[in-house]
Amino acid sequence: MSIQKLLLLFLSLSSLFPPVAGHAQDKWDLRRCVDYAVANNISVKQADVQARLSKLTLEQSQWNQIPILSLGTQFGVKSGNTQNPNTYTLSTQTYTLNNWQLQSSVTAFNFSSIRKAIEASRYSWQAALANSEKTKNDITLNVANAYLSVLLAIGTSQAAELQLHLSQNQLALTRKQVNAGALPELNAAELESQVAQDSATYVSTKGTIQLDILTLKAYMGLDAATPFDVYTPPVEDIPVESLADLQPDAVYAMALVHQPLQKMDSLNIVSARMNRDASKGAMYPTFSIVGSLGASWISPFPENDLSKPPSITTDTLYNFRQVGSNGVFVEDVPTYTTKNKPYFSQLHQTFNQFIGISVNIPILNNRTLRTAYDKSKLNLLNLQLTRDQDNLTLKQNIYQAYTAAISSLQKFEANKITVAATQKSYDYAQKRYNIGMLNTVDLLTQQNNFFNARINLLNSQFDYVFKMKVLEFYKGLGVKLSK
Repeated sequence: MSIQKLLLLFLSLSSLFPPVAGHAQDKWDLRRCVDYAVANNISVKQADVQARLSKLTLEQSQWNQIPILSLGTQFGVKSGNTQNPNTYTLSTQTYTLNNWQLQSSVTAFNFSSIRKAIEASRYSWQAALANSEKTKNDITLNVANAYLSVLLAIGTSQAAELQLHLSQNQLALTRKQVNAGALPELNAAELESQVAQDSATYVSTKGTIQLDILTLKAYMGLDAATPFDVYTPPVEDIPVESLADLQPDAVYAMALVHQPLQKMDSLNIVSARMNRDASKGAMYPTFSIVGSLGASWISPFPENDLSKPPSITTDTLYNFRQVGSNGVFVEDVPTYTTKNKPYFSQLHQTFNQFIGISVNIPILNNRTLRTAYDKSKLNLLNLQLTRDQDNLTLKQNIYQAYTAAISSLQKFEANKITVAATQKSYDYAQKRYNIGMLNTVDLLTQQNNFFNARINLLNSQFDYVFKMKVLEFYKGLGVKLSK
């Protein structure tokens, strides 16, 4: 292949990134890279965990509306002195006891503190979901940037390889002329030095590809040792919005609606406002409905055993007299045998119920509730300031991206002119060199100027594409490299 054809091959941008028929499915395109990153990137997983934690907080706050129900029991042995209230005598007793109590309470009114807390948790959960989307968007943009860097590195490497082929072909032609005596040996030596330099440049660009691929893998959460190859679409096929459709004021207005960070800020503010109201309600009385069921058992708990006949004893009744005669009055006293009252009989006998209203009025609590309320107001103010700062940063980034996109486009157009001019200069230099009217150093200078112009054109083109993708990202169009 002639040098002129090789130059034409390079100037065809589509030839820099030829699609591989039948093998595209084995390569990673941008969509596949983004999908893998969203599913495997650690930052995305952490954001998802935080959203799930917020969901649990919401569910817990909702359960706070449900009545509290608890079952308690106490079992033990009690021993010690007990005073008889009738005889004032002390006796030592040891007995076993078991108490049961089922308690329940539900908040009836607390100035909407619970309801506000539920709404605060709900908005906080939605903010966590928005933060998860923000993390995914950030990863998408980082992956797209890294993906474009890989494409640029591949294009640069292909350009360096073409430059090496040009130098090798030029050396081969010069070597033939030197061997024929038409050119001095110095010309061949200078070209051999150029070939060595171009070879080193080519090797360096191949290393850059691998480094950029490792960066892309890191964003994706893909193991560095995994075989990886990217699909390289033609640069001109990458869809780019018109600058007229990406005016910064219009992009900013849409970004305020679509960007997850702005959504998250708004939701956090609403959540903080609800938390403030909930903290205020907590400073007022709380009315609750309470109830309980209870029963107890104690051993020993003696009772008369009516299933057996009692023993009868006779006691003399004193201080009684019969008028008219002297007589003695007696009383038959039955004595029953005793038995321990059964467990469930005692529980049934001691069963009791209670229902009532409980009022909790905060009076002195070391200013805990007031401090919590004051903190909630300051937290709301801080989140409002954070929203204003994020919006200001967003607007600044959009205007900077728009200015950078214009600058990149102008540089890209200027580099096109430079490539055309350096190509013409190189063509003339090549013709003059072939007829012996130009030395090798001047030829190599023109060749290097042409090579540098092509690399600058490639860099400016990718820089322009990425700057436009940033604007499209802020507008809410996502990031895509294919139509």
